Amino acid sequence: MATTFANKKTAETAPAAAAGPVPISQDAPRRRRRPVVVGAGLALAAVGALLAVWQVDEAGNRVPVIALAHDVKAGETVKKTDLVVAQVAPDAALAPVPVSRSGDIVGKTAAADLPKGSLVTDASVHEGTPVAKGRDTVGILAKPGQLPAQRLRTGDAVTLVHTPQDDAEAAKPGAQKAPDSISAVVVGLSSPDANGAVVVDVAVAGTDSPPLATWAARGAVTIVLKAAS
Repeated sequence: MATTFANKKTAETAPAAAAGPVPISQDAPRRRRRPVVVGAGLALAAVGALLAVWQVDEAGNRVPVIALAHDVKAGETVKKTDLVVAQVAPDAALAPVPVSRSGDIVGKTAAADLPKGSLVTDASVHEGTPVAKGRDTVGILAKPGQLPAQRLRTGDAVTLVHTPQDDAEAAKPGAQKAPDSISAVVVGLSSPDANGAVVVDVAVAGTDSPPLATWAARGAVTIVLKAAS
C-alpha cells in the first residue's frame, strides 16, 4: 500500500516534459496560377515577338532616293554633283524622287532654297531656263518695310519703286509725279541678317540696271510683289 502512494506522489511532483520545437515543412503552399493570367501573358509575349520581327523587316525594306549633297540656293541650276543617294523606308507622305529618276532633276532650277541633306521631290525644282538669262542681275539690300512680310520666292514678278530717303532729292522738280518704277523678276534671296535685312537679287532689262543700282546703293528701293495673274 505504501508503494502505491509513493508512486502516486512521485508522479504528481515530477515536472512536465518540455514541449519540443514544432517541425517546419520545407514545402510552402503554392498559389495556383489562373489560366486567364497565363494566357494573357503568352499573348503579350507573342505580340511583342511579332512587333520585333516587323520592325526588323521594315528596317531592311529601304529604297534609294535622291537627297542634297550640299545647299542649293533658289534659282540655281541643279547639277549632278549636287545630288547624293539616301536610303529611306517607303513613305507616301514624303514622295521622294527615286534614284532611277535623277535625270529628271539634273538641269532644272531649284524652286526654293534646298538645304543639305533634304530629300528631293518633284516640287523642289521647276522647268525652264533661268529667268535671268538675257537680263542683268542687281542685288538689293532690303530692310523690313522695303519688302513684303510674305517671303519672296524665286520667279516672283515684282515692281521696284524708287523711294528716295533724302528730302533734297524728294524736293526736286517733278517730285510730286508718280514715282519711278522698274519691273523685275526675283532670281535669288539671302537669309535675313540679325536686323532682318535680306539681299534680293532681281533680273532686269539692261537699260534698267544702271538706275536701279543707283537706287539700291542709296537704299531708295521698295520691292512690291505683283498680284498673281
